Amino acid sequence: MNADTVAILEGNTFVVSDRGGDIDASPAMPHGLFVDDTRFLSRWLLTVDRRRPAILSTDDVEYFEAQFFLAPSSGTVYIDAALSLMRKRTVARGFIESLVVSNHSSRPVEIEIRIQAAADFADLFEVKDALHKKGTTYWRIESEHLVLGYRREEYVRETWIVAPDARIDEGGVTYQVRLEPHGEWSIRLEVRVVSSSEAVRRGATDRLATREERQKRVAHALAEAPQLLTDWPDLLQTYQRSIVDLAALRYFPLLAPGSLPAAGLPWFMAVFGRDSLITSLQALPFAPSLAETTLRVLAARQGTRVDPFRDEEPGKILHESRIGEMTAFAERPHSPYFGSADATPLFLVLLDEYELWTGNVDLIRQLEQPARAALEWLDEYGDRMRNGYISYQRRNEETGLENQCWKDSWNSIVFRDGSLAGLPRACCEIQGYAYDARMRCARLARRFWNDAALAARLEERAGDLKERFNRDFWMPDRECFALAIDGDRRQVDSITSNIGHLLWSGIVDSDKAPHVVQHLMSRSLFSGWGVRTMAEGEGGYNPIGYHVGTVWPHDNSIIALGLTRYGYRDEAARIASGILQAARYFKHRLPEVFAGYPRERTQFPVEYPTACSPQAWASGAPLLFIRTLLGLEPRGDRLTVDASLPPEMEWLEVRGLRGRWGVIDAVGRRPTVRVHHDEARRTIR
Repeated sequence: MNADTVAILEGNTFVVSDRGGDIDASPAMPHGLFVDDTRFLSRWLLTVDRRRPAILSTDDVEYFEAQFFLAPSSGTVYIDAALSLMRKRTVARGFIESLVVSNHSSRPVEIEIRIQAAADFADLFEVKDALHKKGTTYWRIESEHLVLGYRREEYVRETWIVAPDARIDEGGVTYQVRLEPHGEWSIRLEVRVVSSSEAVRRGATDRLATREERQKRVAHALAEAPQLLTDWPDLLQTYQRSIVDLAALRYFPLLAPGSLPAAGLPWFMAVFGRDSLITSLQALPFAPSLAETTLRVLAARQGTRVDPFRDEEPGKILHESRIGEMTAFAERPHSPYFGSADATPLFLVLLDEYELWTGNVDLIRQLEQPARAALEWLDEYGDRMRNGYISYQRRNEETGLENQCWKDSWNSIVFRDGSLAGLPRACCEIQGYAYDARMRCARLARRFWNDAALAARLEERAGDLKERFNRDFWMPDRECFALAIDGDRRQVDSITSNIGHLLWSGIVDSDKAPHVVQHLMSRSLFSGWGVRTMAEGEGGYNPIGYHVGTVWPHDNSIIALGLTRYGYRDEAARIASGILQAARYFKHRLPEVFAGYPRERTQFPVEYPTACSPQAWASGAPLLFIRTLLGLEPRGDRLTVDASLPPEMEWLEVRGLRGRWGVIDAVGRRPTVRVHHDEARRTIR
């Protein structure tokens, strides 16, 4: 989302408009009211006497509500209008819009207020790919309702615009308004979305949370989260923004109580395996309930068969789940789609990490069979090249993802000269995830599943993988790990941020770790704001390329945690500092991605034009940075602290960290770290 758009959301319903509140969709501007992966409004334009008013101010009051302050345009650079308009929009399953027009003059005024409305009912995939509809649209007027509809066989979607006392026609609603001197006129419009005639008769907003309930949800999220205290004010604001955004992005599935993170606005307001897993891991010390719901939902929808169309295999964890028209007609495989090679090992990593933080043994035992199935997938289906490495190649050649790692754009896996790697592809970081997953599940098998034999096998396989990986992926001439090994058994020799994930997983031999760190902190990878996805100077490098030179906050949060694992805490603090300083330029809301230009060249982080914001794992990044800066690690029934803070702060404290140890306050100070225990509440310094 860019600075010229305003977005509000609630679950998988969201509205994207311009700064005046108008919706005017085009291929270059994905405005609209979106519900259940469908755009129910593609036009919603306010005019006063057939002219669009000028924008005075915009305020996103809550994540689900926005206000727009407008005035009739004078046609000059000056705005000296006798009228002003306040437009307030609250998202529900649809939205409610209140409009107040004020007359500031001492004379009566007569004006025409009109809202043009249209709905293209585009599936989200049709919006992204500019595809044409296959069904037919229709409209009708019923009482005070304008109904815009779409039908394709039995698939029906309708938008109901409830406009009391308006003159209604096919293109919108009109009011002839007389304002007395210093008088006001107001109207409340309602936009409802429905998918069947029965839903129309019920009224789609009847079952939705009220504004007060949603405000309580935000207040509850802030109250339940541990309290952050520090002498760096920007970090405080970024932390609070992250907590609120994670509350806003919560998706409430039918398969389990609770909520899990949807991936991000606008394109990814759905269940995503990889994104939900990583976000849940980032947030574990601060919102552990996200991890439990994520694990339960993904286990319930785990692959059970071989289905090439959906890239499904037994034991595999889903990549993405959609419910729009193209999915309903099997034109896209996303019901759900399993095109991810890393979600399955990440599921196992999160399962173990969840137990380490919470001590919830019941969940570990309940998910034993899904975990075993995921382990079997690593050996049976994950190894596409039969060389002992997890690799991928889409089974669905028409609509499946070509790259099934986190860098899933088509051109992300390239050689040093910029040429594309062959298929299948075994990306380096996924081998690290697989190593970590086996080591962690060995612990679970020995302690909770009463299966010492499985634990021994997993440790043996993990050890063998680590030995082979450090041999086969290492590039002696570049003193770095290859990005991948391709289908021709060639090392994909680009230097990328993926090597930082290897530190997080622990697969890197100790003698190679200093070389990895040197690359990560070099000018070619570290921009000054963060680690780039690809090093400057590589053939595919582009500072505004989605996965080939930009900076991703979530990527950097994992890299920083990996640096800490190998003892490079000062380097981790430097990366955390760079990203957290960048947050200030984005109003303390980290975007999905920003440009990789050197910091000394731009002096501020450059926006990526189509970045999701808010985005779940970008919102989770500050939480993981805080964990990293304080050096928080669960050790049995204790939480240890080994803080290393950047120069921007002298002290950092998190109060009310809940876990298997009870409640703990963790404090880090520069340059000394002390430990203090209190009987009522343990405080770690």
